Amino acid sequence: MSKKISKLNRNIQYREAIGEAHVESLKRDKNVFIMGPGIADITGIFGTTKPAADKFAPKRVFDTPTSENTLTGMAIGAAAVGMRPVLVHARNDFVFLTLDQIINQGAKWSYMSGGAYKVPFLVRAIIGRGWGQGAQHSQSIQSILMHIPGLQVIMPVTPYDAKGMILSAMESDKPTICLEHRWLYEKSGPVPKGYYTVPIGKGRVARKGKDVTIVAVSQMVMEAEKVADELQKEGISVEVIDLRTVRPLDTKIILDSVKKTKRLVVCDTSWKTSGLSAEILALVSENLHGVLLAPPIRMGNADTPTPCTPALEKLFYPSANTIGNAVRGLMGFKTKSKKTHKPGHKQFTGPF
Repeated sequence: MSKKISKLNRNIQYREAIGEAHVESLKRDKNVFIMGPGIADITGIFGTTKPAADKFAPKRVFDTPTSENTLTGMAIGAAAVGMRPVLVHARNDFVFLTLDQIINQGAKWSYMSGGAYKVPFLVRAIIGRGWGQGAQHSQSIQSILMHIPGLQVIMPVTPYDAKGMILSAMESDKPTICLEHRWLYEKSGPVPKGYYTVPIGKGRVARKGKDVTIVAVSQMVMEAEKVADELQKEGISVEVIDLRTVRPLDTKIILDSVKKTKRLVVCDTSWKTSGLSAEILALVSENLHGVLLAPPIRMGNADTPTPCTPALEKLFYPSANTIGNAVRGLMGFKTKSKKTHKPGHKQFTGPF
């Protein structure tokens, strides 16, 4: 019994959990291989591919030239003939260079062939917010990818989910995109040793509450949990929903929570316009018309390309403080008077 408890209570970092998932999948299936620029170098994509490279390079874990569209075509072709490739992008912005392959080939082949072809590949890509990386290296493109039938799009937050969902993706016959927020790599949490899976398409209740639902994704789940702790002291009970997957979307967990709390705030890591938050508000509007006690609120990045200075970044990205004020407003509480942007980020519009 003590061995089982110690196994389940082992804490490791998010990046280590991803590294373990890769090693487990490579050990279990000889058709798995991992490729991408920089994955077998000394850093190993923030350390996530280094354990696999140490054990399986260069035959099954190998660096490649920086040619994203070509690499994606190679992955899709390999998947179509029975392999299970993993392609890693150091930034999710680079996925824009691969969209023809992902959307017009990988996402459609199984449907167009009546199921005769399967394309089981995993693309890992990093949301690059960090040290002021600006407009071309810090985007969060889940809204674009979740629009495409045939794809699975996952955004795990905890180390436990990162390992389990990547292993689920490696079992799946569908192409999967895993978007990882850079701020999560050093976060620690309990992760079992060995092999386990977390189902794709199922959200989780990160924190139970009764007054307001916050639906969040990726690193914004952690901000929402901070908000919930703070607001609990003020007498506001917040339920936090971690979507984990944005395609397929777990609509049941969202609707069940909003039915209970009758108030909704959605926190995304990207822009609001035509985004994940808009889809969730549409879902609630279609299914729970008349239930909400206050207008729902979307929290997302300011409607401008990403700035690279720390001062402007504070205005551009939502924070625990701005989310907290949004919830206070829904509840009719007085908002805190810190000098910060309001929900919706209208104070910063940039030069565009």
